[in-house]
Amino acid sequence: MQQQSRRVVITDCDHGSVEIEREVAQRYGYELVLAACTTSADVIAASAGADAILTQYAPVTDEVLTALPDLAAVGRYGVGVDTVDVDAATRRGVAVCNVPDYGTEDVSDHAIAHALAVLRGLPALHAGLARGEADLGPVRPLHRFTATTFAVYGLGLIGEATARKARALGFRVIGTDPRFAPGSVSPSGTEVVSPAELLAQAELLSLHLPLIAQTQHLIDDDAFTQMRDGVKLVNTCRGGVMDTAALVRALESGRVAAAGLDVFEEEPLPVEHPLHRFEQVLLTPHAAWYSEESFVELKRRAMENILDVCTAGTSANVVNASGLAAQDDAVDAGQEA
Repeated sequence: MQQQSRRVVITDCDHGSVEIEREVAQRYGYELVLAACTTSADVIAASAGADAILTQYAPVTDEVLTALPDLAAVGRYGVGVDTVDVDAATRRGVAVCNVPDYGTEDVSDHAIAHALAVLRGLPALHAGLARGEADLGPVRPLHRFTATTFAVYGLGLIGEATARKARALGFRVIGTDPRFAPGSVSPSGTEVVSPAELLAQAELLSLHLPLIAQTQHLIDDDAFTQMRDGVKLVNTCRGGVMDTAALVRALESGRVAAAGLDVFEEEPLPVEHPLHRFEQVLLTPHAAWYSEESFVELKRRAMENILDVCTAGTSANVVNASGLAAQDDAVDAGQEA
């Protein structure tokens, strides 16, 4: 599957340096080009003739894939591939790669940190002291972890790691995931309930879902009406999983007592955004993925994935592998016929 150009393009990257990726590319015998793309047109212009591209935020649309017929692989920094038209890539035989497990411990650590902070009222208590007010009123009632139901929506690698850490802290932990039947126990020991039961029982709700059509605005006004008054919420997955305007309404009404948010529908979060008004809301800038260890692993593996496809025809982390295989089977069947 190698192309004669032996060229790989990073469409965009805000990491400050791509020396790790450059070392990997050199090891595989590829030239690395770093661009600064923000639009489909930018990606097309920067990537003409490339064997593979690696993207952070730049869109890889059907238009992009049509204009770049030499592509063997598209890689993305991270777990989610919502900026890539995976169906269009599959139709064109282009592998789409992610790094699904590089940040499992880091994101789950961040989710737990947010959860503990909002459960103990730390953001509001800090804001009060900054005004010279030593008052528990804004955060009451607070409850022991052992008296709190910690609900995990999405029991993938990160959700399960978050559940495991929450159990170790003494929480009663429940979770939901379409892969597991209510009444069962997940592979790592999480009690599985239905989505409706999860929302109804949650005292702390932690979201760990991919952003796909079925999860876009999954947590909306209707979902908030199913939750108990005073629920606290953590989101370290994708901003679009939650309807931000609905969250603001739930905070204003008191349905949601506090929230810890690392991801947003608009990133970076504008300084004038209404979420900044709430002292009981803890905001971080899509930082959950980061540790020095995860940073190095992400950059190395993201580049290795796409170059493995270019040089060996496969990679350990191809999200559309089954679709590509089905296409190959269909082609073979057609040839045999």
